Amino acid sequence: MPYDVEPVSAPRMTGLALRLFTRLTERPLIGRPIRQHLKSQIGISRLKTVSLHEEIPADLKLRRRLEDEAGTPLESENPLRVSNEAASFRGGPKAEGFQFTTIADYALAFREGDATPLDVAQRLIDATKASETGEYPMRLFIAQDEADVLAQARAATERHKRGVPISGLDGVPVAIKDEVDMTPYPTSVGTQFLGRAPATQDASVVTRLRQAGALLIGKANMHELGLGVTGINPHHGAARNPYDIARATGGSSSGSAALVAAGLCPVALGADGGGSIRIPAALCGAVGLKPTFGRISEHGAAPLCWSVAHLGPIAATAKDAAAAYALMAGVDPADPQTSRQPPVHLAGFQREDLSGVHVGVYRPWFEHADPDVVSACKEGVRRLQSLGATLVEVEIPELELVRLAHLVIIATEMLAARLGDSESARARYGFDVRLNFALASDISAAEYIQARRLRAHLCRQVEEVLDKVDVILTPTTACTAPLIAPDALVSGESNLPLLDKIMRFAPLPNLTGHPAITFPVGYDQHRMPIGLQAIGRAWQESLLLTIARMGEAGFVRQAPARHFPLL
Repeated sequence: MPYDVEPVSAPRMTGLALRLFTRLTERPLIGRPIRQHLKSQIGISRLKTVSLHEEIPADLKLRRRLEDEAGTPLESENPLRVSNEAASFRGGPKAEGFQFTTIADYALAFREGDATPLDVAQRLIDATKASETGEYPMRLFIAQDEADVLAQARAATERHKRGVPISGLDGVPVAIKDEVDMTPYPTSVGTQFLGRAPATQDASVVTRLRQAGALLIGKANMHELGLGVTGINPHHGAARNPYDIARATGGSSSGSAALVAAGLCPVALGADGGGSIRIPAALCGAVGLKPTFGRISEHGAAPLCWSVAHLGPIAATAKDAAAAYALMAGVDPADPQTSRQPPVHLAGFQREDLSGVHVGVYRPWFEHADPDVVSACKEGVRRLQSLGATLVEVEIPELELVRLAHLVIIATEMLAARLGDSESARARYGFDVRLNFALASDISAAEYIQARRLRAHLCRQVEEVLDKVDVILTPTTACTAPLIAPDALVSGESNLPLLDKIMRFAPLPNLTGHPAITFPVGYDQHRMPIGLQAIGRAWQESLLLTIARMGEAGFVRQAPARHFPLL
């Protein structure tokens, strides 16, 4: 079957045009033909023509292969020990060029007395204020409670003073996306009106980080409701890319990725319903892991798109991503989706090469990106081959339908999640969010069920490819970070061609539930980072993290234009 992904063609809208178009589209009668035209323009009408025979919608039931089981421990190991070992691992290919401050660097500084968590907290607060100065405030946080940060830092400093740190993460700065509950903050999900009251308890994943001693530094900025991939938020400001603050971070975990790239934390928590961890991580030169569906508890995360949603780490390095993943993952009685997973492990993470690992590339898809992106990602693949990986040409049919099925599922789930909003509340969303909701309101039940049927079909197709290879490799995005248009800052923007380029490779593992990781492999002509994505078999995060650790070390890393070292 020939490659069938066609670029989306639609006019860009912002400012007055976007406001007027959105208001017309929202009207029950006058807006219906507009909504139908939008659906046709996007291609949703194609779902009706897809023959799926007797395919029925099904919940995700990811395969556990016997060969994968052979390398899995019988039970989960102590997460603190596994995390510490990952963060402190010194083997493998050596990274060249600019070096980000890692968890291990903080742990060493605290142990040697070169700095304390309280020193780091005060420098962090000062750096946050500095990041808000100049022509382009970076807008990295939605909220930061200085008193709470300093109180945590004092407690961590006392533990280090007594020689009893909880873990290697004790006193190390970690940011939390404002989609996830963390005391003493409200959870606004990037809006101007949700989360007026502080959360009464931490989300399960935040609890695990806090129990490891992490210094929780605030709520990171995000694209409103997670319904966008640029990071432009009309209420809290556009998060700025540390490599060029005139450019976007990507989204929706925009602040999380930018905080890591800016040096204000080595790890941040992101959320990913359609690339929202991997996209900003790639555009900001970081590592981002979307684990297997159900691997990390969603308890305490805003229930926006429950069948495609994943929490996971964004980190400066693969070692730090692995360390954070080991703490975050595992069964949680508060989230039934986590109950079916095998033990959490990082088996093989310390291997010295990739011999025996088969990496798949579907070349027409892989090469459907800007030239600089394709060139850097091809070089990234060659580096993996030089470490022993075997390249296998694969084919993934019907990729155009991935975008359509994902759009229908995530849009309708998000609309359903906000059905309780009053008319006045909906009017307070940004216009790009309102336009998305207007479109979602015209998606029929039949189209939703057809998308679910297609999802089951695509799951089987990806499993068949992963019978032949261990991972599928693609660019993470088809372009690098775009410039932020000044006319988008107040009302947001609707830019479907740009959205298509940014999201081209991301939604597939959200639909199928397979784990996926991005890691940096180079830069474009403007020094903007480029990420390579690896999609793996269910529950095989350890292999993805291993590939990222080796792959990220093969090129000369460059320093962000705005960086705030805390040690």
